[in-house]
Order: sequence, then structure tokens, then C-alpha cells
Amino acid sequence: MAEERSLYRLNGVAHIAGAIADEPTRCIYSVRRQQNMSMHHRIILYLERAGLYHLARLNSHWFLLDESLVSAFIERWRPETHTFNMPFGECIVTLQDVVFQIGLPVDGEALSGCLGEFEKFIEGGRPAQEWFQDLFGELPPSNKVKQMTVHFILFHERFRMLPADATEDTVRIYARAYIMMLLSTQLFGDKSANRVHIQWLPYLANLDDMGRYSWGSAALERLYRCILNSIRSSLKFKIRNTRRHINMDNRTR
Repeated sequence: MAEERSLYRLNGVAHIAGAIADEPTRCIYSVRRQQNMSMHHRIILYLERAGLYHLARLNSHWFLLDESLVSAFIERWRPETHTFNMPFGECIVTLQDVVFQIGLPVDGEALSGCLGEFEKFIEGGRPAQEWFQDLFGELPPSNKVKQMTVHFILFHERFRMLPADATEDTVRIYARAYIMMLLSTQLFGDKSANRVHIQWLPYLANLDDMGRYSWGSAALERLYRCILNSIRSSLKFKIRNTRRHINMDNRTR
């Protein structure tokens, strides 16, 4: 029992793991998954070339996630060393873990580049709408566009099922749509929970070249950044609670 209680404390401070049942609101629940898009056998070739096929298979047979356990690990993350401070020592997520767990390539070129505005694309100032139309065969409706993102409903409704008589050009369009959803909802998701970022347009322009990038390195960097953001959010939550308790105490005096 003493050892179990020690797991609930970190540097003398009560840890979230000891209060999961009493404070469920402190757990992380915003976990996103692919939005029911079918992985047709004709797009598998493009997923393999991009180095994302194993990730796509995990999406089709997704494992259960223990949100309470993830929350407990995040509270033990130390941004100074980028490690989890556990009672038995420090541990860390490595590139080797990324390769073994989700099968992403870690050798290759780094992912870089950004989009300043939706209206103007980084290469030659070409409007992003034109790129979108070239790659997906249609323009996104204005009500589905917000800043640099497109609502996932467009992909879910338009590209959910590949037609049986689809040409190879159509297969490539559906492969791009599947990869866009895969990257935006499973690998590089954000708090929007329903948006697909158009920053992936330049990578989708040539499906055969997507395999030359180090997707695993980008995913690990994203993980570190998300953990840090979660720590900051947790700190703000604690500060708000502390201030509320102080105000309540002052009012009762």
C-alpha cells in the first residue's frame, strides 16, 4: 500500500492518478480518430508509398486509449528534460518507439513550410483554392472553409467510399483525401476536432514523393509540443481553481 500511495505523489504533491475517480474533469478526453473513411484496397499502394500504411491499418483497427493513464503521464512530464519523471526513474518516447508502435518512417527529409493565409499559397502566391481544385477535383464550399482549414464533413461526405468503376485519376483523388484526413485527425490533430488543415496540400501534390519525408520525426515533435501545451492548460486550470477557492474563503470571512 505504501508503494501504491507513492505513485500518487510527485515531489510531495498529490498526483492526478490518486484522484481520477473524484476529478474526472482533469482527464484528457479530446482524442480524435479517422472519420469513418473506407480504406479501399486500390488506395493502399499510395499509402505504402507515402510510408503511412501501417498508421492507416491502426486506424482501421484502433486500440482503446486509457485517457486517465495519459493524463497521469502528462502530469509527470518534465519540459526541462523532455522526460517522464516516474518513481522508478525517467523514461522517454523515442524515434524507435515511433517506428515500432505506428510504423512511421524516421529517415528522410524534414517536414517544413507553412501557409500564411488560405487565399495565397506559399509557392508563387498561387491561390490555395486552385491547388485544392487541382488535387481534389472541386472547390470547397465557402461555408466549409475557416482560416487555413476545411471542415472534415466535406471529406467525409464526398470521399467516404471509392466508386467501384473509379479511374486511376479518381483513385488518386480519394487517396489524397484519405491521407489528408489521416494526417489531420490522427497524426497531427488539434483541438478543433473537426478541421482538416490545408498545410498538407504541397505534400499531396505528388503522392509518389510523400515517402521521402520523415513522418515519424514530425509526429514525435508534435507529441512533445502537445504534451507541453497540455501541461500549460493544466497549470491554468490549477491557477483558476486556486483563485476561486481563495475568493470563496475571502467571502466567507
